[in-house]
Amino acid sequence: MSNLNGTDEIMHQDIIPIYAADIQDQLKKQFAYLSGGRGGDGCPVITFPDYPAFSEIPEKEFQNVLTYLTSIPSLRDAGIGFILVIDRRQDKWTSVKASILRIAASFPGNLQLVLVLRPTGFFHRALSDIAFKFNKDEFKMKVPIIMLGSVSELQGYIDKTQLTEDLGGTLDYCHNRWLSRRTAIEGFAQKVKQTAQILQSFGTELAETELPNDVQSTSSLLATHTEKKDKMKEDIRLAVEQGDDILGSITKPVTENPEYKLNQDQLDNQTTVERLLAQLHETETAFDEFWIKHQQKLEQCLRLRNFEQNFREVKAALDIVSERLSAFTDVGNSCSHVEHILKDLANFEEKSYETIARARMLASEGDAFIQSNHYAVDSIIPKCSELHHLCDAFTTETERRRNLLNKSLELHGLLEKSMKWCDEGIYLLASQPVDKCQSQDGAESALQEIEKFLDTGAGNKIKELNKIYREYAHILNEDLKEHVQKVFQKQESMEEMFQKRQVSLKKLAAKQTRPVQPVAPRPEAFVKSPCTSPGLQREYVSNSESSALRRVNYRKGKSEMTELHQSRGGSTMDDEENLAVLRQHVINELIETERAYVEELLCVLEGYAAEMDNPLMAHLISPELQNKKDILFGNMEEIYHFHNRIFLRELENYIEYPELVGRCFLDQMKDFQIYEKYCQNKPRSESLWRQFSDSVFFQECQRKLDHKLSLDSYLLKPVQRITKYQLLLKEMLKYSKNCEGAEDLQEALTSILGILKAVNDSMHQIAITGYDGNLNELGKLLMQGSFNVWTDHKKGHSKVKDLARFKPMQRHLFLHEKAVLFCKKREENGEGYEKAPSYSYKHSLNMAAVGITENVKGDAKKFEIWYNAREEVYIIQAPTPEVKATWVNEIRKVLTSQLQACREASQHRTLEQTQSLPLPTSSCTSPSRNHNRNTKKLEERKADLASLEGYGTTVAPKCPEKGKDDTSSTSECSVLSKKRFTLQGFTNLKSQKETPSPSAKSQTLPMILLTGPASPTSPDKKPKRHEVVSDPTPFGLRGWAKTSHSLDASEENDGWSSAEDPLNSSDAEEEGGGGGGELKLTPGKYTVVTDYEKGISEEFTVKSGDLVQLIREGEDGLWYVKNLSTGREGWIPANNLLMLIGNSKSAQSLSSSESGTASSTLSTSSSCSDSCNASSTSFSDIKG
Repeated sequence: MSNLNGTDEIMHQDIIPIYAADIQDQLKKQFAYLSGGRGGDGCPVITFPDYPAFSEIPEKEFQNVLTYLTSIPSLRDAGIGFILVIDRRQDKWTSVKASILRIAASFPGNLQLVLVLRPTGFFHRALSDIAFKFNKDEFKMKVPIIMLGSVSELQGYIDKTQLTEDLGGTLDYCHNRWLSRRTAIEGFAQKVKQTAQILQSFGTELAETELPNDVQSTSSLLATHTEKKDKMKEDIRLAVEQGDDILGSITKPVTENPEYKLNQDQLDNQTTVERLLAQLHETETAFDEFWIKHQQKLEQCLRLRNFEQNFREVKAALDIVSERLSAFTDVGNSCSHVEHILKDLANFEEKSYETIARARMLASEGDAFIQSNHYAVDSIIPKCSELHHLCDAFTTETERRRNLLNKSLELHGLLEKSMKWCDEGIYLLASQPVDKCQSQDGAESALQEIEKFLDTGAGNKIKELNKIYREYAHILNEDLKEHVQKVFQKQESMEEMFQKRQVSLKKLAAKQTRPVQPVAPRPEAFVKSPCTSPGLQREYVSNSESSALRRVNYRKGKSEMTELHQSRGGSTMDDEENLAVLRQHVINELIETERAYVEELLCVLEGYAAEMDNPLMAHLISPELQNKKDILFGNMEEIYHFHNRIFLRELENYIEYPELVGRCFLDQMKDFQIYEKYCQNKPRSESLWRQFSDSVFFQECQRKLDHKLSLDSYLLKPVQRITKYQLLLKEMLKYSKNCEGAEDLQEALTSILGILKAVNDSMHQIAITGYDGNLNELGKLLMQGSFNVWTDHKKGHSKVKDLARFKPMQRHLFLHEKAVLFCKKREENGEGYEKAPSYSYKHSLNMAAVGITENVKGDAKKFEIWYNAREEVYIIQAPTPEVKATWVNEIRKVLTSQLQACREASQHRTLEQTQSLPLPTSSCTSPSRNHNRNTKKLEERKADLASLEGYGTTVAPKCPEKGKDDTSSTSECSVLSKKRFTLQGFTNLKSQKETPSPSAKSQTLPMILLTGPASPTSPDKKPKRHEVVSDPTPFGLRGWAKTSHSLDASEENDGWSSAEDPLNSSDAEEEGGGGGGELKLTPGKYTVVTDYEKGISEEFTVKSGDLVQLIREGEDGLWYVKNLSTGREGWIPANNLLMLIGNSKSAQSLSSSESGTASSTLSTSSSCSDSCNASSTSFSDIKG
């Protein structure tokens, strides 16, 4: 068999080639085969063996087989021509003739010789000889056809070694082996061709692929291409193995027997396979070279994208560093301040070192890219240049800032030396004894002291102001320049004082040289200290010198006190100086810890929170932790921005005025409420941290930050910080009691404690379970705490009452503005916040229907909360009397605010309706005009009433007499009597007039609780429980009747629980209160419960705690009052007086002792049915 003449003969033929695999079934019939034998000149031999069904072979199959067999030898061998051996020894002449004719007609190649083995039978052999001679021309072949009688004759034309065994030769031929080998070789050739095409297509794809612009896409593309390359390499490896197997099968006989010689066909097959393998290796080598370049380009692209991403990150970090560096503009206001700034700058530089080092490393990496001829050199060079520039600029600017601060430190050192020198000079002047200077020796000694001190000025004082300006011009801002001027002026003033002292002393020394009799100086000639101590006197100086001393702004109180005060005054000033130093220490600690706090917050936000969004760190974060940043860190970023942008900067403004720092807290107090949100989230944050505290992500972040403590320690910082403020404020207040800002400090401390309480309360509130409604709808949470609770239901079973007396329930109460919640505390198992208790909701009371009794018999820690006119009574036992007092006071405020709101709404509605009435014709009988005047007075008193925490009562108006402006009076009376409820247990606010006007105007006054001796109870009236002031805090609101014209107290008290109920008894009830008569304001002694100066003359003021004597009532609602604490007397309007004494916590009710005074019960009129929902909401009476 001939070779395939390279891949061109197999893979690049013009016609569609026929492969053995395509006609495998046809070749298996073996009616013709190519044995591999050759003729004498190398002509290929095609054998047509004896095949009985030769004539039955379809023409198409016959054509395919002959075409395939003639296509196998090389073009050179095929061009010489084929030798056909037709074996018809077992056939008839007719079949021989038909076979020769068919072959001659269909053979596609060149023929060299046709050898026919004629039939062996005698008859057919003779017939074939005769017939062949006569029919020779019918075969139409251009080559000779030789009729052979035996195989021996055949061997005369073809060597025996080139003939198969069936033709008497020795050629080893197996048709099945030949067919399988041809199929394998052709399949391998196809594999090589396909591999070459795939490699070419893949190379084109790689060459045409655009490089991505980000790291992730580039990494993905490199991985994809590498995967495809590996697959191609695997295909090539399999093809090579296939070729090696075929080659091995061809050379196997030689391997087994070295003397064995392959025939030409086998040699051609060997050459073909080896050539295909060589081509495959060449293709693989070419692809490998291309891939190395492509992979290098992709890797360069990936490094470039990493470089660009790192550049962006480093550039952003450098911008932040530069921005923070630019914030170091302050040159300081003292040596200590400058040293602190220098320390901050050094710390900042140290923290920025990692960023700068990373930037320089990245620039070096870019330079390496440039040196390695990176394909994107044009893009890398500008970035490297920018990085070098930014790093150098940072270093230069840092050094410049440090030099400026060093110059500032130097200047402040000069200024402080000068100030210290001035203070020492003033101290020297002040410490020279006056009497000693009257002698010549004393004067000379004082002069020597002064001259010696002035000699020390060379190294301490500022010699030339303009030189200071020139030398330190680049750091002198307006404040520092002004400070320099003040120091220089102080220095000049001090030197001027020294000059004048020198002149005075020289005169005294010169006088002693005169020949006169020395006279002892008279003490009366000198100005003595205002102190009684005879040992210390103020030194003698001229008027101008004293004036100069007063102009100097001394920074050291010691010099000033020695100059101006004697021993006790000096001690006081020393104490004040010590307090000032302590205040400075507190403000320094506050600011320094605030700076550290801000830095720690920033460190957490940048080192942990921001890293959770960093794609490069995403592989370290577990899926369960992803998207949990808001839970873990809460609103820490909001807290950081508040402290960094606002609070820290405001604090730094008070560095020179520490005693005023309370104002800073008050101005920002609303912003501190953001801590409530953080603390409420803290349990969720801590739970999440415990779940993932061992995460590799947190460990890596901690390693980068070089933190010794883990993240949870820093998450606790905001909680620790908000509690730290109150400690610092307490310290500052301790050292600032007599300072200007003491009140602000106290208010700030109270506010901070209030925030802490609100935060603590909210932490308890979020632990409430089982409440179906929205807790936010109940208003602000005011108080919370655990109590013992006894219950008594008026309509309940007696058994429940009996048990209620002895078995208290443990309840946790939550007091809101609109309701009080009763919950059961349940302890939880766990760690940290998970161990915090929860509160199971039991029931709640609407504050609109709640009343309280402050004192319960037998226990100073108990008080009552009752509901719906005592249908439900809850006896509350507080842990301490103080806790009880706090709760009672807070409940009082809630009920007060509710009544105040209803009263204001009622007044507003009444005013609107009254203004809509027609104007009366009579000025003396018109209730509208009277009401308008009263409304005007009411508006004038609103400012005074705004600060009072108490109820307002309205004296119920009487309807005018019949026949006097019936229309107007009826309208007004109808308006004012629509809704009203009675306040019991209170005195009349004014003494009744002897002849009250029938058109008495409605007068709105503040509710009063007066401290002082109770008026005696009328003997003719037996005390009733509902008429007795049982405690000083009657805060209950009873339901308003739709229409109530009667002012009888008994009507208003229907529904109160009976006095026989043991659970309703109280200390005040048994002691007795006012009688059943009316209560009114009478002369007597009272304790002032609030400061008030508005409307009071400057000579007469009262303060909280003062004891006042109400002497008599004057005209126009004035009372003549004596302040027993100061001894001063004066007139006070009744409404102001009521404010002053109307909020006493231990007040008792007053009842009238005047026998002829008409009885009247105070009530409150209201028409605010819409705003208060009085028509549908039931309130409890105010209990007296």
